[in-house]
Amino acid sequence: MKYPKYDYVAESQLMHFEFTSIGPKGEIKKIIEYSETSLANVFNLAFGDYDENAGGINDKIVTNNGDSEKVLATVASTVYAFTGRYPDSWIYATGSTEVRTRLYRMGLTNNLTEIAEDFYVYGLTNEQWEEFVSEEDYEAFLVTRKNRNFVI
Repeated sequence: MKYPKYDYVAESQLMHFEFTSIGPKGEIKKIIEYSETSLANVFNLAFGDYDENAGGINDKIVTNNGDSEKVLATVASTVYAFTGRYPDSWIYATGSTEVRTRLYRMGLTNNLTEIAEDFYVYGLTNEQWEEFVSEEDYEAFLVTRKNRNFVI
């Protein structure tokens, strides 16, 4: 994506990523996790603030740290890394709220030309997957790499 990104750290299997959001609310640890689903090669993308009390992701916190584009660009960069390692994977993502799902749709819409160079993008509506259309509202998103002939 054309936006600046935060540096992140990842474990060796690229299933868990961490980075720090820096803004008016301070330094906030963010977590991105990819987890297997019941469907072969389909992984759920989970993202949120690190919650010390829960010892993991809290995807309900609204940080408002003034860096949403940089945060979303960082999440997107992990999708590139993950699908580089697992080129046959499909990434499933949805927001924890309708507002967050809308935010993700806007991020996809604003960067669709660039994203579509490397990924097929689908949206879930009325229990059906369709090719992503910018003006549509979706319940969830699914992406997969176009070129699957490489492995990192």
